[in-house]
Amino acid sequence: MVFSYDIPAPKRYNWPMSRQIIVAITGASGAIYGIRALEILRSLGHETHLIVSAAARHTIAQETDLTAGDITALAASTYDPADVAAPVASGSFPVDAMIVAPCSIKTLSAIANSYTAHLIPRAADVCLKEGRPLVLMVRESPLHLGHLRLMTQAAEIGAVICPPIPTFYGHPQTVEDVVDASVGRALARIGIENDAYTKWGGD
Repeated sequence: MVFSYDIPAPKRYNWPMSRQIIVAITGASGAIYGIRALEILRSLGHETHLIVSAAARHTIAQETDLTAGDITALAASTYDPADVAAPVASGSFPVDAMIVAPCSIKTLSAIANSYTAHLIPRAADVCLKEGRPLVLMVRESPLHLGHLRLMTQAAEIGAVICPPIPTFYGHPQTVEDVVDASVGRALARIGIENDAYTKWGGD
């Protein structure tokens, strides 16, 4: 399925504080998760710092009809994944959190092992060492023991493992509803209040 839709106009909310969030899109299937994270964060007035891996550019082209320009236009700043001297590579740069959406197993492995050969794992490593929230929307199935061990390693050093697993109590009607539910929950986990997902209110 190729996602084809108009990027929605920003929907304004009156949350009290704008935050700086790193959004990384890696080469796993599910580029739409990162794109929707950018759209939602922008609509809420937060400042986003975007890193798109080389593999993600191929995935975006396969899975959506959006151009690189469409996506970078959603972010306040965009960095080349090879630029390990970018501002987000330093703990002195004041970001509040990072979300990797989707997170490939390759990127998970780099983060879990502190292998910071390019900017995405470096920025993630900085968030971990500075005690900032890091959410990894890991996309793979089925999972073998090596994948599970990597997720355990990442969790042990402070990452939040947040696979985009759909929920159905909100009665999603479209694929976009399913995507929004996963992205909304992931953003809530880093402290970004949003209305993209249905809150459980009991029976």
